[in-house]
Amino acid sequence: MSPRRPSLLFWAPRLSGIAVSLFLALFALDAFDGRPLAETIPAFVMHLLPAGVVAAVVTAAWRRPWVGAAGFAALATAYAAWVPHRPDWILVISGPLAVTAVLFALGVRRPAEAP
Repeated sequence: MSPRRPSLLFWAPRLSGIAVSLFLALFALDAFDGRPLAETIPAFVMHLLPAGVVAAVVTAAWRRPWVGAAGFAALATAYAAWVPHRPDWILVISGPLAVTAVLFALGVRRPAEAP
């Protein structure tokens, strides 16, 4: 009997979540604006918090896709509610979070075999 390979439904939401986390981490580079390093490092760490939250949701959802579906949907909704006056920001930030929530929800509906 040959071992089964994990399907696209298993990997797509997890890789999407990691990609969203890395995308949000890029915004932390905004902290480096010419100030002394002692002032920049705390700002850099603060800017990394959203990426850390997304990474924590991916970690929690690795074996339980319903956690990812609920977590990413909550993050997308919370961000959209936080900046209702900026539809461009909502599209860029909440959009990928919502897509990842849908991918995790599809994994709940048809669970893929874990590696």
